[in-house]
Amino acid sequence: MKKKMLVIVNPISGVGRQKKIERLLNSNLNLDIYDYEVRYTEHIHHGTELARQGAMEGFDVITAVGGDGSVNDVIAGMHGSDATLGIIPCGSGNGLARCMKIPLTPAFAIRVLNQNNEGLIDTIILNEHYYIASIAGVGFDAYIARLMKAAKMRGFSAYLNLILREYPSYESKDYTLVIDGKEIRRKAWFTTFANSNQFGYNAAVAPQAKLDDGLIDISIVDKIPIEHLPVTGPLVYANHFELSQHVEMFKAHEVFVAGNVDKWVNIDGEGENVGNELHFVNHTRSLKILKRDMKRALISPQAAEQLQVVKEQLGMTRNQLLQKKK
Repeated sequence: MKKKMLVIVNPISGVGRQKKIERLLNSNLNLDIYDYEVRYTEHIHHGTELARQGAMEGFDVITAVGGDGSVNDVIAGMHGSDATLGIIPCGSGNGLARCMKIPLTPAFAIRVLNQNNEGLIDTIILNEHYYIASIAGVGFDAYIARLMKAAKMRGFSAYLNLILREYPSYESKDYTLVIDGKEIRRKAWFTTFANSNQFGYNAAVAPQAKLDDGLIDISIVDKIPIEHLPVTGPLVYANHFELSQHVEMFKAHEVFVAGNVDKWVNIDGEGENVGNELHFVNHTRSLKILKRDMKRALISPQAAEQLQVVKEQLGMTRNQLLQKKK
């Protein structure tokens, strides 16, 4: 029996790769497995409404087409349902997709959906209201996420320009964290609470994070002097940020944070005004998701049919040869 898939498209995410999504679905999605419908978001957090409606309508798979913020919206709408999440990354950072090795080329991401390889990952819930699949943060990264939310331009260059512009003036702030019952006080430039290993763009600020280990990976980062950036920057992209003298890392099931004077939190790449007091809780293996099977090639349904024909022909040839030998 075919599965019903709802495809939710953010038409303004990232750098425009989502604009050809219907053509790509027609040519790459395996229609022997899925019947699908496409719906487009029209305003902020509309993806949550569409996903909630889709879950109520009985869609088996709800696929987010966009960046981490779009994925986050869909997850919030799916919460509490039996639907499975699919991802076609078309955003800027695409942190969750990169962590899961889902290709950033939409055609190949669609072929991951064809593998129909369902698994479970953790989610983090913030203040009993916000759902986090990838990463959240306070301090400088939340400040940049807030500015990006109002920016007209998207993409890595816009993100980098904001960082370079605001880096000199943003100072570390005092935070009190209660990590699984143990209180610590730190002055931090930013602090992240991670389920996946990265912000996006392959910037791995939580290199040991795993999506299904039941833990929140906490990275507390003091302001990095400009003269140390040539050393620290490569550590982030080499997946060894823990080696930096400017970072301290913890793992926990539950974290309370006081002192978030900016009130803003970076939630899966989007800035949200959450408040001074924060409460993060890991919900272990709470989200069904279509994962990539790294042992299987990503080929189109048409190519799969051709491959099957070739295999059958080769099998017939082998059998004919065996008959001749007898």
